[in-house]
Amino acid sequence: MLAAPLIIGVVGAAVQMKRLAEDGERMVLIAVATTQQAQVLLRQVALMERTARLYQIMGRPGLLQAFDRARQGVEASLAAIEKLPGADDRLATTRSLRESTGSIAAMMHSSTASKLREGIAGFPDLENLATGLTQLANQQIDRDLQALRARTSLARRNLYWQLAALVPITLALGFLFTLRVVRPLRSIDAGISSLGHGQLQQPISIRGPSDLQALGRQLEWLRRRLLEIADERNRFLRHMSHELKTPLANIREGSELLTEGAVGTLAPEQREVAGIMRENSLRLQRLIENLLSYSEWQARRGALELSEFEFRPLVDATIEQYILPLNTRRIRLDLEVPAGLVLRADRPKLRLVVDNLLSNAVKFTPDGGTITLRAAAKDGWLELEVADTGPGIAPEDRSRIFEAFYQGATPAGSLVRGTGIGLSVVEEFVRAQGGSVELVDGEFPGAHFRVRLPLVVPAEGTATGVELGAP
Repeated sequence: MLAAPLIIGVVGAAVQMKRLAEDGERMVLIAVATTQQAQVLLRQVALMERTARLYQIMGRPGLLQAFDRARQGVEASLAAIEKLPGADDRLATTRSLRESTGSIAAMMHSSTASKLREGIAGFPDLENLATGLTQLANQQIDRDLQALRARTSLARRNLYWQLAALVPITLALGFLFTLRVVRPLRSIDAGISSLGHGQLQQPISIRGPSDLQALGRQLEWLRRRLLEIADERNRFLRHMSHELKTPLANIREGSELLTEGAVGTLAPEQREVAGIMRENSLRLQRLIENLLSYSEWQARRGALELSEFEFRPLVDATIEQYILPLNTRRIRLDLEVPAGLVLRADRPKLRLVVDNLLSNAVKFTPDGGTITLRAAAKDGWLELEVADTGPGIAPEDRSRIFEAFYQGATPAGSLVRGTGIGLSVVEEFVRAQGGSVELVDGEFPGAHFRVRLPLVVPAEGTATGVELGAP
C-alpha cells in the first residue's frame, strides 16, 4: 500500500513516455516518407523535362515513352504524398501539379511543334509547384516537431505535479502505517522491559496488526506464567524459612546457654566453639529473616507501616547483634551517628536495611580491619554511609549487586554463603520509602554504600514536622 502511489506514478510516467515515444517515432517516419516522396517528385519532374526537351530535338518515340514513364512516377509520388498524414494543406498544390503534368503531357503528344514548345515552356511552373510542395512538407514537419515539443513539455510538467502530489501522499501513508506499527512495537518493547525488570503486575495489551496482537497475547501469557512462578517461589521461600526458624532457634538458644555457662563452665576452646556456633546461628537467622522479608515484600509490594522515630537507637540496637563477631575478629567500628535524627519510615524495614549493610561489611572485612558507620543530616535528608576495608566489589559484579539472588565472590574465610538478596532488599526497601542507595568510590578501600532518606524537620515549637520531597 505504501508503494501503490509511487507505482501508479511510475506507471503513469511510463505510459506518457511510451505515447511520446510512439508519437515521435510516427512523426519521424512521416517526415522521412514525406522527404523521400518530395525528392522523388523533384527527380521525376526533372526527368520529364529532360526527356521532353530531348524528344523536341530528336523526335524519337522512345523518348516520348520515357517521358510518359516519368509522368507516371510523378503521379505515383503525388498519390503517396496525399496519403501521408497532415497532407490536407498540400492537396491544392498536388491537384495543381497533377493538372500541370496532364496539360504538359497532352501537349507533348500533340503533332504540332507549337504545342510541343508550349508544353516545354510549362516546366518552370511545374518545378516551382514541386518545390513549393517540398517546402509545405518541411513546414508540416516543423509544425509536428513543435507540437511534439509542446506535448513533451506538458508531460514533463504533469510528471512534476504528480511527483509533488505523490510524495506527500506517500509520506502521509508512511506516517500512518508507521504509527500503526511503531505504537504496538513500543508497547511490546515496554512489556518486554517490564518483564525483564520483574514488573509483573501490569497486564500487557497490544493493539495493532494481527501479528503484533498475537505477539502481545504471547507476552501476556508469559507475564501470567512468570507471575505464577514468582508466587510459587515466594510461597516456597516462606514455607522453607518458617520450617528453618524453629530448629535454628533451638540451635541459637543452645549455643547461648553454652556460652553463658548454664550447663557448666566451659574450657576456653569449648567457649570459642560455642561462640562460633552462636555467631553462625545468628548469621543464618539474619539470612532467613531476609528471605522472609523479601518474600513478604514481593507478595504485597508497597505496603509500608510508617512511623516517626529517632535513628540512633535503631542503629545501636542493630550493632548489639554484632558485638561478639566484631570482638572475636578484632574489627574496629567507627560509629558517627548523632542523636536527634528523626525519620518517618517503616522502622522494621529500615532496621533490616542497616542490618544487611552492616552484615555485609562484617562478612567482607578482614580480621583487624575497620568498619565505618556514619550518618548526618544534609539538606533535609539523612545520609547513612556504611564502608569497610575489605577487598571491595569486583568490577564485573558492580552492575548487578542490587539484583535479587545474584551472588558475587564469596569472601575469604566465610563459613556461610549469602542468599544474594541482602542488597536487593536494601535497595527495594530504601526506594519504597522515598530514598536512594548507591555505591560510592574513592574514600575507602572496600565497599562503600550511601543511603539517603527524607528526614522529618520539626516545626517551630512542635515535635513533628513535614516530610520533604524525594531527591
